[in-house]
Amino acid sequence: MNKIDRNLTMLCDFYELTMANGYFNSEIRDRTVYFDVFYRDNPDNGGYAIAAGLEQIVDYIQNLHFDAEDIAFLRTKRYFSEEFLKMLSTFRFTGDIWAIPEGTVVFPGEPLMTVRAPVMEAQFIETYILMMINHQSLIATKASRITRAAKGRAVSEFGSRRAQGADAAILGARAAYIGGCNSTACTVADEVYGVPAGGTMAHSWVQMFDCEYDAFRTYCEIYPNNATLLIDTYNVLESGLPNAIRAFKEVLLPRGITRCAVRLDSGDVTYLTKKIRSRLDAEGLTDCKIVVSNSLDEYIIRELIRQGAEIDAFGVGERLITAKSDPVFGGVYKLCAIEREDGTIQPKIKISENVGKITTPHFKKIYRLRGRETGKAEADLICVYDETVDDSKPIELFDPDHTWKRKILDNFTATELQRPIFKQGELVYQCPTLEEIRQHCKEEIEGMWDEVRRFTNPHNYYVDLSEKLWQIKHDMIAEYRKKK
Repeated sequence: MNKIDRNLTMLCDFYELTMANGYFNSEIRDRTVYFDVFYRDNPDNGGYAIAAGLEQIVDYIQNLHFDAEDIAFLRTKRYFSEEFLKMLSTFRFTGDIWAIPEGTVVFPGEPLMTVRAPVMEAQFIETYILMMINHQSLIATKASRITRAAKGRAVSEFGSRRAQGADAAILGARAAYIGGCNSTACTVADEVYGVPAGGTMAHSWVQMFDCEYDAFRTYCEIYPNNATLLIDTYNVLESGLPNAIRAFKEVLLPRGITRCAVRLDSGDVTYLTKKIRSRLDAEGLTDCKIVVSNSLDEYIIRELIRQGAEIDAFGVGERLITAKSDPVFGGVYKLCAIEREDGTIQPKIKISENVGKITTPHFKKIYRLRGRETGKAEADLICVYDETVDDSKPIELFDPDHTWKRKILDNFTATELQRPIFKQGELVYQCPTLEEIRQHCKEEIEGMWDEVRRFTNPHNYYVDLSEKLWQIKHDMIAEYRKKK
């Protein structure tokens, strides 16, 4: 049930249609072009990001078509030629796509995806591709930071009711699971994608009963194997905790059940959890877990653990599902090359007064260079498509902005990051399962040095250009300056 079950072809920016109509009615209608998807800055000033959203893009490309109703609507706009509208009735994607697999650690400036296709097709799919990659990569990255801060404690995504719409909740839960969360409160994310869903009670359950104890006892009787009691509806230490302990002892322990939990959603978490743990242990409920929620993020979680808070699991909502501290991933879709009739590839570059917005031209490939002995990633190298990296001998890397900074890397392995996804419009990639993506993400994070994973002032991971690609880029910039 993880396929798109509705036509999303019209989920595009209107300029993609006006440009497509313009291309169709000009001499460049059949020109093949190359576009890169990349981002410029890591979220939260972090050291890395997590690629996500590819599976939904695969579904979208496979379902790409215009319904009769779509074409009739476009006709009412009076922008488009009848020949163009007729062409849309048989429109399909016929190009090639390469992409970095979901769950991979990625860095600014790297092509997360490359599209090679006739210009109309390549231009038209821009919005959906960016929407999927931007959203899910953002949430997966935030989830990775939060779950690392939890230091092995379980983290559940609780954010559906704070998400910006249904798809943001569902796909956000998927991305959070890729990034390391253990479960979600979003039921449909389990039904559609297999993200484990779970949950117990709200304050309203407690309020519905005449007394707090009756609420807890009833819940334990109905769900003896999943008894997590919310103990801060009234007073945590004076009523909530004592009533939870009584319910556990009177309902669960006689059945031989010691697995249970209390949940805290407010108050001084460090102080309260220490008191709760001490009281639970004194009552013999050493297997009872303490779950905490309430506007958490990686920084608050880190501080709670540093302060010695007694917490076994976290529920994280709005600050995860909206990536509240830095809610825009900033991925862009830029033309990088044009294919001429004779098959040669002509690089294209975007020049800007803002140096950060100058693009890297050409059809490219990316290698990740890892130390053979450590297994840790040392650098990424972006090359022209026809270059290869020979990892049997040392390689000299240099900073693309400060070229005097050079390093000889030896005893390394070189792995291409992008994989072929579509070839001439046909899917050639087997999408991994969500569990496989999640495991890949875990291994990717473990393959990064601690300095890169720091929350504050992380090490700047090296993303270098090959000598050939660097020269092409700077020759094009120099040529542009001459023309000025």
